[in-house]
Amino acid sequence: MQDEALLRYSRHILLDEIGIEGQTRICDSHVLIVGAGGLGAPAALYLAAAGVGQITLTDPDVVDLTNLQRQIIHSSAAIGRPKVASAAGSLAAINPLTQVHPLQIRADTDWLLAHVAQMDVVLDCSDNFETRQAVNAACVHHRVPLVSGAAIRFAGQITVFDHRTHNAPCYACAFPPDDAPPATQCSTMGVFAPLVGIIGAMQAAEALKLLLQLPGTLTGRILLLDALSMEWSDMRLPRNTACTVCGTSIGHN
Repeated sequence: MQDEALLRYSRHILLDEIGIEGQTRICDSHVLIVGAGGLGAPAALYLAAAGVGQITLTDPDVVDLTNLQRQIIHSSAAIGRPKVASAAGSLAAINPLTQVHPLQIRADTDWLLAHVAQMDVVLDCSDNFETRQAVNAACVHHRVPLVSGAAIRFAGQITVFDHRTHNAPCYACAFPPDDAPPATQCSTMGVFAPLVGIIGAMQAAEALKLLLQLPGTLTGRILLLDALSMEWSDMRLPRNTACTVCGTSIGHN
């Protein structure tokens, strides 16, 4: 690690749980972030700042004025630009040592199955049920840990699905693919601006813990936040042995 990097990451290196060895592991990692919106924005900013070596960022959309209330990786000057291009510029300004791969695509099943195997950790920062299921299926297939976050109105949630862990659940265990909930969108229901920052930053924290192989991740647990009362609920997520994703041959048994 060069002197500039040692200085940049010195506050991490001072932590006994990280040190030079842990920081090197972060710098050698490749993280996929699906979605460059409310959750993806703070998650990407913190992961780049922390020194993740490569970040692949996917999102098909362009920056809209209504995004700027909460999607802190974008600026007014970025309106009309692809979100991934805007985000890549912001990340480069924070840490030029991080290599960003901006892809203006919707990460579908085929793309995910082809590329997730190259990743160390995947962050699901998407906003629709179909993409969440596709991300989960690819992570189960390749045994890549998944950090899942969601936020709408004043309600947020975060969990980790680590498919390398024995008897760990997957996203489909908790939310079966054939039982889609009613569609929820910020454009119709609204979202409290700092809420996505809280959940997105926590996704970055869980991703770093996974990269560092630290104990105490949210595997098998889901945290629910009521941002009006600022109260957290902690629930266990058991594996569903009849799950159509991780209970089949594409997953692990």
